Amino acid sequence: MYIKKILWAVALIGLVIFGVIAYYIYGAMFSPNTNFEEDTKYIFISSDDDYFTLRQKLIPLLNDMDSFDALAKQKEYSSNVKPGKYIIRKGMNNNEIINSIRSGNIAVKVSFNNQNSLEDLAGRISRQIEADSLGLLKAMKDSTFLVKHNFKAETALGMYLPNSYQLFWNTTPEGFVKRMKREYDNFWNVDRSSKAEALNFTKAEVMALASIVYEESKQKTEQPRVAGVYINRLKIRMPLQADPTLKFAAYKLPEYENTIIRRVLNIHKEIDSPYNTYKYAGLPPGLIAMPDLSAIDAVLNYEKHDYLYFAVDAQRPGFHRFAKSLSQHNANARKYHKYLDEKGIRK
Repeated sequence: MYIKKILWAVALIGLVIFGVIAYYIYGAMFSPNTNFEEDTKYIFISSDDDYFTLRQKLIPLLNDMDSFDALAKQKEYSSNVKPGKYIIRKGMNNNEIINSIRSGNIAVKVSFNNQNSLEDLAGRISRQIEADSLGLLKAMKDSTFLVKHNFKAETALGMYLPNSYQLFWNTTPEGFVKRMKREYDNFWNVDRSSKAEALNFTKAEVMALASIVYEESKQKTEQPRVAGVYINRLKIRMPLQADPTLKFAAYKLPEYENTIIRRVLNIHKEIDSPYNTYKYAGLPPGLIAMPDLSAIDAVLNYEKHDYLYFAVDAQRPGFHRFAKSLSQHNANARKYHKYLDEKGIRK
């Protein structure tokens, strides 16, 4: 009889202990454990973060760090931290938080346009994902990658099409470059590729001309007409004589560093550079800027006409007046130069 009482007592104590443990485990796993008023918080876990570093990021967001630590250890998360961008919602419990930051890596929107060099592009991208600009630039300029995919240093910028993309925040520099190559290949579908072939242009040549068109006109409705002028010049072996290429060549020289050329002068036409399309006929060796997608399609779908010249429309800056004869072009150009003089723009 006495032994039975002891056994019952032991069993009762065991149930109490089990209940306490179960209650603790339930609390650690299923009780809300967030400490912020907003609906959501995002946490960025770097590739070199260990659990201690992550813990410092979580402390301001959680009510009870000890219970989180216990569950993280039990679920073997503390030894398997994964980089990325993760979401923590108000009212989440420890189990939900761990599941979120273990397998809920969220894509971020990465956008770029008007980045006129790989250096500028690398800097822009580094502000949107974990990778730093030096690592990105190294991957962008990797000679093995460029040769493998038929790019050169002068044409490498053409692989990066201005747009918005969904990428993981912890995307590596190499991963970013490979993703952009896939986007480039998707852009150059059968239709666009066949149009480039019909022009007897390589993709790189299309991109080079598109960069000039884009620098000449940001007006999407006008870009096909501008492209048509340059293609007409190429057909008759007339120099492109594109002012934006002179600016590009000038900016490569020390004397033009940190300057803005607002008015192209005869002195600029004397610059000895393969990008000087007044001095050297044909297309320049590479891009002078990152063209908008509209400018690329403007080249591939250029307007067929007889214009050989264009000048900025003094009455509608940003648009142009087109001409078939040099005399008419000179008249249009004089109006524009008069406009610049009235504005006090001398260089």
